[in-house]
Amino acid sequence: MARNGLVNFQVRHKETDLHIQADLNLEDEVSKWVIEVRLSIEGYARSHPDFLESYTPLPEDPFAPSIARDMLESSATAGVGPMATVAGAIAQYIGKRCVEVTSGEVIVENGGDVFVRVLEPITSAIWAGTSPLSGRVGIAIASGRMPLGICTSSGTVGHSRSFGKADAVTVVSQSVSLADATATSIGNMVRTERDIDSGLSALREIPGVLGGVIIKGTKLGIWGQIELVPLNL
Repeated sequence: MARNGLVNFQVRHKETDLHIQADLNLEDEVSKWVIEVRLSIEGYARSHPDFLESYTPLPEDPFAPSIARDMLESSATAGVGPMATVAGAIAQYIGKRCVEVTSGEVIVENGGDVFVRVLEPITSAIWAGTSPLSGRVGIAIASGRMPLGICTSSGTVGHSRSFGKADAVTVVSQSVSLADATATSIGNMVRTERDIDSGLSALREIPGVLGGVIIKGTKLGIWGQIELVPLNL
């Protein structure tokens, strides 16, 4: 997605690759914040190795750093391991920091996981690998619904670990880390077009999720408080 009038810049550090739009170029500030938040996650993981390795939820830890607590909570809600939330959690952390020092219009994309807060309606395109629907549909977002997290998991494209074969599972939530965890959770379930209905049924049961889209091959399913629109890209 793109918002006219915002400055585009990119920040990379290790596995984190952020594409950011804001009314100011905050590359230097964001670089420091990324190191800060990654050190927080890495420090916690050193004393809690299951945090990096588990594919299932871990218990709450009130003594964990705030971002680790967010990851633990979101992953437990979606039924996955904490690291299934890391890209969304970092996007949300950086997005909120950017909002504090700008006009408030910010888009942060981190490997397909997006924090978005802008003051006019915007459309998020869905990229779905080799599916003929890739880039042909998007989610329309009203300005009054933001900030939002819009996260996509795929079993056929990208580097994220998925046990499924969905071309795209895109989830919308006010929590970016929850959207990320849920996209992974539902993506793990979808291996064929026949799994779309069961994936949507599971999506309905996760509290805090506003809606989602599942794409596999030539088929698409949608549920929730979201509007799907055709695109000509």
